[in-house]
Amino acid sequence: MQKKKRAKKPYWSRDGLALGARMLLPIAPGMMAFGVAVGSTTAAKGFSFIDCLLMNALVYAGASQMVAMELWPQTLNLSSIAALAVIAGTVNARMLLLGASLRPWLGTLPAWQIYPLLHVLTDPSWIASMRYHREGGWDVSVLLGGSVMFFWMWMIAVSAGYFLGALIANPKAIGLDLVMPIFFAAMLIPLWRGPKNIVPWFTAGAVSLLFYYFIPGWWYVVAGAAVGSIAGGFSDDE
Repeated sequence: MQKKKRAKKPYWSRDGLALGARMLLPIAPGMMAFGVAVGSTTAAKGFSFIDCLLMNALVYAGASQMVAMELWPQTLNLSSIAALAVIAGTVNARMLLLGASLRPWLGTLPAWQIYPLLHVLTDPSWIASMRYHREGGWDVSVLLGGSVMFFWMWMIAVSAGYFLGALIANPKAIGLDLVMPIFFAAMLIPLWRGPKNIVPWFTAGAVSLLFYYFIPGWWYVVAGAAVGSIAGGFSDDE
């Protein structure tokens, strides 16, 4: 008699926590260097240390924080606060797509487990965990372990940066802005699933470049992610 195949479901384990942390260790130094830059920029803008900690714990979005602080007004009012919120939301709009892509994996979990996890989700933890899931893994602790490790390392880095001042106020000057793109490019290799990836990947890259060169601001992040996702949806026959 043939055994009934067991359904794949998300689960939690201690081993998964350690695995998730180990998977993200290679990118941790670059992420912490960028965190130092965010912390030093926060200090240069006149934020108190408590303000710095609260912003990084509650917003927890280095790229959008840097953009918002570059445009930080001298006087805060309702309209300027709304503008900063729109800017942060625009740069972080890709997180809507990242969260949606996790639904086939996390969708059966209760909300109280999913939404705190989504708050600490980052691009590196997402891409590493999706690679793990594509290879057949269902342990949600892998995503949690990497994300939580990144969160605490980020908080340590921005705290150090706050007290170091403006030593690394401009990450582009020493090439720190290249760390994340290099990591993403390297992680794309194991996510390759054959020729059907060509259309969405090429489309996302082409649209991002067009927006980068012709549309001011950070719209290229949103445009590339949105158009690439739509192209991927039409080309995915699974």
